[in-house]
Amino acid sequence: MTADPRTGEGLWRELTRQALARLVRTYGSARFDLCEDAVQEAILHAYQRWPTQLPDDPLGWLTATARRRYADHARSDARRRHRETRAASSHPPVAPEAAQRDDSLLVLQLCCHPDLPRSGQVALTLRAVAGLTTAQIANVYQVPESTIAQRITRAKRRVSELGRPVPSPEHAAERVTAVLDVLYVMFTEAHHTTTGAPPRDADLAAEAIHLTRLLRGSLPESTEVAGLLALMLLSESRHPSRVGPDGNLKPFDEQDRTLWDRELIDEGTELVEQAAPGAEPGPYLLQACIAALHAEAPDIATTDWDEILALYRVLELVTGHGNPTITLNRIVAQAMVDGNDTALAQIDVLEAEHSRLPRLNAVRAHLLEQANRPEDAANAYRRAIAATVNLAERQHLRHRLRRLSGANE
Repeated sequence: MTADPRTGEGLWRELTRQALARLVRTYGSARFDLCEDAVQEAILHAYQRWPTQLPDDPLGWLTATARRRYADHARSDARRRHRETRAASSHPPVAPEAAQRDDSLLVLQLCCHPDLPRSGQVALTLRAVAGLTTAQIANVYQVPESTIAQRITRAKRRVSELGRPVPSPEHAAERVTAVLDVLYVMFTEAHHTTTGAPPRDADLAAEAIHLTRLLRGSLPESTEVAGLLALMLLSESRHPSRVGPDGNLKPFDEQDRTLWDRELIDEGTELVEQAAPGAEPGPYLLQACIAALHAEAPDIATTDWDEILALYRVLELVTGHGNPTITLNRIVAQAMVDGNDTALAQIDVLEAEHSRLPRLNAVRAHLLEQANRPEDAANAYRRAIAATVNLAERQHLRHRLRRLSGANE
């Protein structure tokens, strides 16, 4: 592996994950918290040193440095001094074949230990595997940063207390539901970043796709894994048209579909066609089917909205009507089938249950604009702007508000 610290956050995330996996393999999951602390210290050292002296083997350098940090921490604990220092000093060098092994899935599965609550699984994975900051994770879930910090701390402590053998990719099926949920959150955050100016995090999107490909390699018969990978590929295919020449976001109905990545569409569509026939409808495969229908349509007008609405209704049943984002997307499809007035009435019902739902006022504003209610639309755009954290999305909403105001002067 070659590396350059200037190539982006994606490289740092990969190196961090791989080094953590090597330490966990060596010292066991009972020492997960110590392993992660050692890797984080090694990463800080690398940030300081690599810009002027890049090692030939960045992962080997990072792992060796992390092992030294681990041994230092272990020696500072008198009760574990003999056992830990012996393990640290006696561990043999990584074999060439092991050096080429991608242990990303191992760390992902460890963080999704079934004895952890789902909230702890997700928070720990997004921190240790995806490399998101505590603030980013807090924004994803719209909870205080201190709450996420406590979840991560408790999850680390619980993994260490369990001290069970590290799971192998061959046993991926045991934790697939939690792993899929975490990967989905990673990809969603990548495409709708909750902090900062960029509208998307390209490195994080690539990481999510990479990890999902690894998971599919371990579970080739899982239709839900195939569905999530297809959903990611089909969503990623639209990226070239999401930002206009002026740098502003382009809404779905205004995107130039000739810019969509046909290779990704073909791969995602093929996955859907292979997985869907006869499969039990799961949430990720259903969403992939919806994405495939969008990808196959040449424009908004010729999209099969009746089929998309039907799929969203099935999706709501499968998820137990417990996901307000899915309901909001169903309402958008319903507007295309039954009209804006019906959809707006449903948004009022949804808001009564989920008043802080992201994008709710943005969708409402768009529907009101389509219904030729400019004053109500403008007020909804203002509320959407106030609730939006991502600067690029806020700029897009302001542009829509200015355009609406200009059309009515």
